[in-house]
Amino acid sequence: MEDQTSSDKPLQRRESGKVKQKIVGPDQDAEEHEHSDSLRSNSNNFSLKTDRETKASTDKAPQRGKNGKAKRKILGPVQDLEEHVHPDWWRNIFNYLYLKTDADVVDDQNLTRQEVDLLCEMFTLSPAEKILDLCCGQGRHALELVRRGYRNIEGLDRSHYLIQKAKSTVKTEGLKVRFREGDARKIPYPPDTFDVVMILGNSLGYFEAAQEDLKVFKEVFRVLKPWGRFIIDIADGEYLKDHFKAHSWEWIDKKRFVCRERSLSADGDRLISRELVNHVEKGIIADHFYAERLYTREGLSRLLKTVGFSTIAFQTEIATNSQRNQDLGMMERRLLVTSVVKKEWTPLKRRQKGALKNVAVLLGDPNKPDPLKPLRIFDDDDFYTIDQLKSALRENDGYHFSYLHNHDTIITELMKWVGKIDFAFNLCDEGYNNDATKELHVPSVLEMLGIPYTGSGPQCLAFCYDKSLIRGIAKEMEIPVPEAFFIKPEDSTFELPFGFPVLVKPNFGDSSFGITQRSVANTIEELVDAISEIREKFGYDKPLLVEEFLTGKDITVGIIGNPPESYTVLPILEEDYSALPPDLPRICGYEAKWLPESPYWKIKSVPAELPDETQKFIEECCVKLFERLECRDYCRFDWRLNVDGEPKLLEVNPNPGWCWDGHMAKMAKIAAMSYSDMLRAILRAAEQRLGIQQEEEQIAKAAS
Repeated sequence: MEDQTSSDKPLQRRESGKVKQKIVGPDQDAEEHEHSDSLRSNSNNFSLKTDRETKASTDKAPQRGKNGKAKRKILGPVQDLEEHVHPDWWRNIFNYLYLKTDADVVDDQNLTRQEVDLLCEMFTLSPAEKILDLCCGQGRHALELVRRGYRNIEGLDRSHYLIQKAKSTVKTEGLKVRFREGDARKIPYPPDTFDVVMILGNSLGYFEAAQEDLKVFKEVFRVLKPWGRFIIDIADGEYLKDHFKAHSWEWIDKKRFVCRERSLSADGDRLISRELVNHVEKGIIADHFYAERLYTREGLSRLLKTVGFSTIAFQTEIATNSQRNQDLGMMERRLLVTSVVKKEWTPLKRRQKGALKNVAVLLGDPNKPDPLKPLRIFDDDDFYTIDQLKSALRENDGYHFSYLHNHDTIITELMKWVGKIDFAFNLCDEGYNNDATKELHVPSVLEMLGIPYTGSGPQCLAFCYDKSLIRGIAKEMEIPVPEAFFIKPEDSTFELPFGFPVLVKPNFGDSSFGITQRSVANTIEELVDAISEIREKFGYDKPLLVEEFLTGKDITVGIIGNPPESYTVLPILEEDYSALPPDLPRICGYEAKWLPESPYWKIKSVPAELPDETQKFIEECCVKLFERLECRDYCRFDWRLNVDGEPKLLEVNPNPGWCWDGHMAKMAKIAAMSYSDMLRAILRAAEQRLGIQQEEEQIAKAAS
């Protein structure tokens, strides 16, 4: 019977004289081209028919193409797919055909944008963080992050073809991102390099043994910084075990279609796939066998814990909304998994020109109670803060830092180091034995041992710990302060010499200890309650200070250096209370600094907008106080404006909080200084004051 679809055209014939079967692409009407001998297929099965005289012969020498290379061997039906999977199948499969048959599921710019949106939102990725896109393929996620302004992105993948494709995109779009070829089991970076490592797009589980994936995880652990994050986007193994498609086929373009077979491995831990890529004119052009490990939540967690990862969390399930919407294979449903590295920094081995300065960094004791902290102990946030400090200090060349935090032995250790260290970086703002009243004891010991140190001395720390005393000194210097009165421990009655609202706070202390929303009183009853609460919590032997509550801008000023010779006034910060419920008093107290569940946690620090005259007056007062109180190297001053916009001094904070997200670091960031830059500026200020920098310059000058 003549084929009606081609009755008006001559039939093509083979050399044997037989009529060739016409193969049409996917964009034509299937019913129009129906024929009894046509290729029949559906989503559940497929069959390939060839001329009966065509038969594969394994006894003959391999056929060769025009370039002399052996042609790919095409198998017929096989009983066991797993038998035909080469252990290193992943070495050669990721080529141009992969981009057509598999990567096209997610190689969609809109889908990539959605996935990167999710990553940035869920994990608050920062443009300044150093990120490794491991097993990056053609680099779709890394490239999208760079397009969004992320500055420190690197990509690593084993496939030469895919890495070259990524590099081509970089060149075409003029992007700044580095792509390298490499094995994920031997990541070519030194320890503690990255803030984030991500393995996305189900790029895990290709190796024959799970032990090889363990090697990948160990390498990720090695190259991540302490508190670095590991993000994995992986197929949901439990789901796929029950829902994989045993047979499927689909068109991948107008000339090629792919047929697939799948089965579970003998141990049930891997999904085995066979992929036959067919061309309408050239026939079968590829016959691939590959296997991917099906990780369950329990199995993946166990592997990560074995390496040492902690805080393992299965964040969400990802449904692949592919435009292709055909056979999604391993990408049908995926899991987004995160974990954290908690480890010590790897000791640096640097080759430096000239001698390194030996610096002892003094910190609070994490093994002792700390009354200022909500749980009275060092928690993960504290350890993270310390690791951020160590990370930033490592970026400063010319130093060798040693860390002292065991207060039971710190004095003995310092005695051994006399003459062996250049100076101490005193960051022990918790105080000796984590007792805030003994913050001045640490520099006292250093002075007795003759060890130079950064920051203010004992007398300055003692003065500034007493808020009432600072008020008196400021008033003597004609620097405005709020109206206030002092309540001694024995006082049971008092008179209020000014109107409400008022703020009640302990006279001694720092870190806003004792200052909460209930510290603001609008009536006599509320004032009595506030006084009683502070006394019950902190003791009846402590004096209190009651100040007029100022309702204007709440601002902070930072100075690094040593007036009058050399110093920098950092950009002034203002507290933004716009996210706070209107019924809560506008204060930046203990809740804003220590309690994430509090509405006060939403307070943000923003660049202050002040009249020029007001800003100049505040800065001049801060410099005068810095000199008068003998602050050294760095200091922070808290001010507040009244309802008429007049500034009044609240507190002076020598040796203020040095943490990466504190007010000093925020001010430095506005001044285009990184956290590392800020710490270096403090070190340099101390060296200049101590004459260490001058000695160094003289030695260098003499050597030249």
